[in-house]
Amino acid sequence: MRIEYKDAYYHVMNRGRARQKIFNGDNYFEIFLAGLSEAHQRFGIQIMCYCLMDNHYHLLVKTPEANLGRAMRHINGVYTQRYNRLKKTDGALFRGRYKAICVEEDSYQLCLSRYIHQNPRVARVVEKIDDYRWSSYPCYVSNLKSPEWLYRQEIYDQLHVKSRFCEKYRTFVELGVDEEIAQFYGKGNTVPYLGSDAFRDWAYTQRKTDESSVSKQAIQSFRPSIDEIVARVATTFKVSESSILKSQRGRVKNNIPRWVAMCLSQDIGSNKLSAIAKAFSLKRTGSIPTTITKLRVLVEEDLSLMRKVSRIKSEYDT
Repeated sequence: MRIEYKDAYYHVMNRGRARQKIFNGDNYFEIFLAGLSEAHQRFGIQIMCYCLMDNHYHLLVKTPEANLGRAMRHINGVYTQRYNRLKKTDGALFRGRYKAICVEEDSYQLCLSRYIHQNPRVARVVEKIDDYRWSSYPCYVSNLKSPEWLYRQEIYDQLHVKSRFCEKYRTFVELGVDEEIAQFYGKGNTVPYLGSDAFRDWAYTQRKTDESSVSKQAIQSFRPSIDEIVARVATTFKVSESSILKSQRGRVKNNIPRWVAMCLSQDIGSNKLSAIAKAFSLKRTGSIPTTITKLRVLVEEDLSLMRKVSRIKSEYDT
């Protein structure tokens, strides 16, 4: 059963077929991480922590756009293709579909991050988890530059401290996995929710049917350019294209057409955040996911805005 809704949290896992290795060297780990970056750029998925082991992986992710299935098809599918190309083989790599545990907001993310980061030590791969390269843990406890797709702040916030996040997080992780999490992930667990009974009841109502693979038609569908999207948004909202593309400084009124154009450049144009930032005169990409999230909230509250956005999207439906 797949559960998807906006701003959902998941602990995602997958293992190699017949427990075979899915990472055969540094270059394999690197191309998997590249896939996470691409999934963030294309689908807005936020990776909060990760740990890549020889024959399996763990991810703690947030999906502002309720699209875990699409993002994971990209992550697993593209990695399998690249793995086969690199190893000069073919066929399925993973044992099947990924497993996703839906996690209650502001409840278990901190403890889950510890469980994930402790994996190399539990598996006796290393004595000190600081020494394990293919985990987000070093980014949490040191001054290493963190990739833009790694979202640490929500985990830090659950420590309820105002400073020395790295030091306090290290102390927390060193305490070891708590008993409740250990029991939940005990042998044979098949429960797809982690949270209170009330959350589990609510999450069950969010279940959806999720396609097992991306259709050929979707892969081959026409992707409009950013310029075309901006022109279409300008016509729909009756504003100039320059007012959409130009970045305004200082405290200004929300530029809704600009937000819509940025959002659609990602949704129907499948453009990377770097390309969107360049087109819209932004120095950094970090504000784009936040802007898109704000727009989605407005769309839910404003029927007129929802109709305008849907009208533009419908022109590119295949």
